[in-house]
Amino acid sequence: MPILASIIKKGIELRHKIRLSERTPAFYQRKELKKLLRKSQYTLFGQTYQFTNILSSRNFVNKFRATVPVHDYNRIYASWWNKCLHNAVDVTWPGKVKYFALSSGTSESSSKHIPVTNDMVKAIQRTSIRQIISLGGYQGLPADLFSKGILMLGGSTHLHQQGTYFEGDLSGITASKIPFWFQHFYKPGKQIAKEKDWNTKLDEIVSNAPQWDIGILVGVPAWCQLLIEKIIAQYNLKTIHDLWPNLTIYVHGGVSFEPYRKSFERLVARPLTYIETYLASEGFIAYQDEQDNRSMKLVLNNGLFFEFVPFNEENFNGDGELVRKPKTLLIDEVKAGEEYALLLSTCSGAWRYLIGDVIRFTDTVKAEIVITGRTKHFLSLCGEHLSVDNMNKAVEMVSDALNITINEFCVAGISHGSLFAHKWYIGTDDNVDPEQLRKHLDDHLKILNDDYRVERGSALQEILVEVLPLNVFMNWMEKRGKVGGQNKFPRVMKNAMFEEWEDFVRAEHA
Repeated sequence: MPILASIIKKGIELRHKIRLSERTPAFYQRKELKKLLRKSQYTLFGQTYQFTNILSSRNFVNKFRATVPVHDYNRIYASWWNKCLHNAVDVTWPGKVKYFALSSGTSESSSKHIPVTNDMVKAIQRTSIRQIISLGGYQGLPADLFSKGILMLGGSTHLHQQGTYFEGDLSGITASKIPFWFQHFYKPGKQIAKEKDWNTKLDEIVSNAPQWDIGILVGVPAWCQLLIEKIIAQYNLKTIHDLWPNLTIYVHGGVSFEPYRKSFERLVARPLTYIETYLASEGFIAYQDEQDNRSMKLVLNNGLFFEFVPFNEENFNGDGELVRKPKTLLIDEVKAGEEYALLLSTCSGAWRYLIGDVIRFTDTVKAEIVITGRTKHFLSLCGEHLSVDNMNKAVEMVSDALNITINEFCVAGISHGSLFAHKWYIGTDDNVDPEQLRKHLDDHLKILNDDYRVERGSALQEILVEVLPLNVFMNWMEKRGKVGGQNKFPRVMKNAMFEEWEDFVRAEHA
């Protein structure tokens, strides 16, 4: 197998040195939309919205946007995707959909069924290879890194069969289709990956950990941290590098890594190279391809067509819901520093589909972005416009100021007398004065967000903070059946979910 590793390494180095002719982001996106329209023009969706006529138009991009309506999940599911669940073929993409990714994000109570076509699986694999190739530009990586194991901590590959289709986590679907040449590197291996019970899977990984030489770890931060802690405790280690001395790279995504950074640093003997990815149930959207650049590069030429909805009161109501006919922009119309909600048209049959994430461009020429939150995970009770990005940064600043580790948190907007308040729950196992934490949090948010600072002097009357042990957050996830894989703790809670959370917290303290 060293020969295969050598071939991969040399391929990475060669591809990194070759400079392909660069075109503008708009060029790639125009070309990608044409591919999507051509392939799906004879589907039910394509015939309904006359894709063949759209393709014949000189300005087919604008005609597509004028003809096809914007969809959220409820709209596209009710009109189209539910047909795929009932064995219909050629609905929004050619052929029969065999796999559905179950996705509830962090706010919905019931699972969404997102179609995952064979074309999408191949697109995800291609983007994954591109990300591996990007490592050719990283400095200081060990020469033998590409001969080491890659531990991917995801959902079960034992998918649930529902009549004519299978459903499960996207990570489980993609892991079940790993190419044969990657099998040698992939851990925990097929047998453990099939395990449906998350705790049993973790125990099996811990049991087998001494047999593996892991160089790259992939997964959601909270669960990867939990796994490393279990391994260290089981084998009485000082750090994970006592067992896996070649662990060099941690690939993460789904949530901001910053709340977990301090915890990870305590679990390793030397710094890891952290790489962020943006892999959603709807597709592999972006990835970090430069070592010292935390921004991620949008994938513009692999089965995805993007539109960008300015995230403002013109396009979204106070609950983060899209208005009927929002203003959308193309890749060559966006501006750096401004926030946009993402619309996707994909090779899985999503069309002008709002995935719920909000991004900000850091470089429009290179099409680089950062994720700032979700459309429904912004707090704006009275005009404070507080984003998850603001929250993450404030929590990071509080952690540094008080020298504590805060791994989890959530916040909700509540009534306070005749006005409003924010109620925070902070997860840490360190000793801290809640009032001191509250003051630091409030002060940092005022620095990060001018709207918040203004409202704190008027309608936003109070900030309430309750400090909880970390296990309370993990226990709540387990109670809701949200352990493992791609599940993340919600940062903003509203309505019924917040009531359920508060009832759970009271029960835990009873």
